[in-house]
Amino acid sequence: MTVIEKDSYKILRDDKDDVKGFASYLQNSHSSFKNDNVVVDILKYGSLSLEELLAFLELSNEHRNNKRSFVLVNDTINIDHVPEEILVVPTLQEAEDVIQMEDIERELGF
Repeated sequence: MTVIEKDSYKILRDDKDDVKGFASYLQNSHSSFKNDNVVVDILKYGSLSLEELLAFLELSNEHRNNKRSFVLVNDTINIDHVPEEILVVPTLQEAEDVIQMEDIERELGF
């Protein structure tokens, strides 16, 4: 896994070619980034099935329950088929924007 540190978040990228394995790896290593806002860059996988995307659901819920942002980045997923519990955006810039908005909401107590 590659970790890119930004001012207010971390970008996590898979070094291998197994999206479900990456989701499992992130779940097992969650303690290393549980206090950070996280962007999971899965752009390289291109088209993903809903089943593959749902591999991140438990981790997303756990992370967001700890009042931290968890955003997946993939530009081929049909947003209409994605459950509300998983936040998916098509670009890294949009992921950064979402994190900034969520940080403001947390500061205001929403």
